[in-house]
Amino acid sequence: MTAQHEFYRERAAEARAGASAATLANVRDRWLRSEVTWSEMADRSARAEKVRNKLIADKASERAALKAASQA
Repeated sequence: MTAQHEFYRERAAEARAGASAATLANVRDRWLRSEVTWSEMADRSARAEKVRNKLIADKASERAALKAASQA
């Protein structure tokens, strides 16, 4: 399964392509604003996933340490 931030990056790329294809300035600007928004969402999602993975790893380490201590 793809990560959420990858979905957002794909939408940003679509918006970039839309901006390139736009002939009207206001339409191009709308596409470019959309690209910025999707890119920011992708960045936030990637950071959140990184933090979540670190928390999961930390909790797993804590559980392993507690298990080792209880077996000693």
